[in-house]
Amino acid sequence: MIFINPKTNYAFKKIFGSSESKEILISFLNALIYEGNPTIEDLEIINPNLPPKLEGLKDSYLDVKAKLDDGSLVIIEILVLNVQYSGNRVLYNAAKTYAFQLQKGEGYRMLKPLIALTITDFEMFRNSHNLISRFVYKEVKSNLNYPENDMNLVFVELPKFSKEASQLETLTDKWIYFMKYARILSEVPETMDSVPEIHKAFDLANEARLSREEVEALERMEQFIHDQQGAIIKAFEDARQAGIQEAREERKREETLAIARQLLSRLDDETISQTTGLSLEDVRNLRSSGDS
Repeated sequence: MIFINPKTNYAFKKIFGSSESKEILISFLNALIYEGNPTIEDLEIINPNLPPKLEGLKDSYLDVKAKLDDGSLVIIEILVLNVQYSGNRVLYNAAKTYAFQLQKGEGYRMLKPLIALTITDFEMFRNSHNLISRFVYKEVKSNLNYPENDMNLVFVELPKFSKEASQLETLTDKWIYFMKYARILSEVPETMDSVPEIHKAFDLANEARLSREEVEALERMEQFIHDQQGAIIKAFEDARQAGIQEAREERKREETLAIARQLLSRLDDETISQTTGLSLEDVRNLRSSGDS
């Protein structure tokens, strides 16, 4: 079997946001948000797009959005490319979803808690070893929770997950393994197949269920992602090489200046310039600075 890549927007929506996905999404959210505990018993999958209610406000396009049985909202985004301001995007979509719960004339008491779950295919918090990170509002010095702590940000960083299929124990392990490796698997691992919701997720991810047009669209999307990732890697490498070259040139110049300082008491400025390759102005600046 060949499975579609759940890290692409289209595939993620097909697996977790379709009419067949309710039980799958419940299991997935319980695993990633509630450590595998069956906290969510029911939910409603709703339109994830957030068109602007105010003129000039930016549109938001989420991957999956759901209302839980207690009225709380959950929005899920997949971030594959580590681009600038990714964190700002998460905050923007979370704040917009939270605020736009209210209809005209409704009071703030109608606001329900929001959980923004973000799954990244890159390390977003390099100074932390946490696979799953949770952020809430707290007072800086006392760590006191904000009275209405209704907005929670949850991040899952896939590169920090390193378990093999044979090492999967918890429901959380199994769902993260699905997200990270489904695309390169040819069969459902035995350690995961016992979970009905994960088995169904693999069924929905089976490329054989897709039309040729859908497969081609997914391939184009994956190729675009690979191209963008390559461009980002090249940009970092170019910057690194430029930094190395700049450091080399700076070190060489410092060495040349040190030699010139030793010659100030022995040779005239023009001879030092010709000997070291420094400009006459550089040599005169050295002499006027009093370094001899």
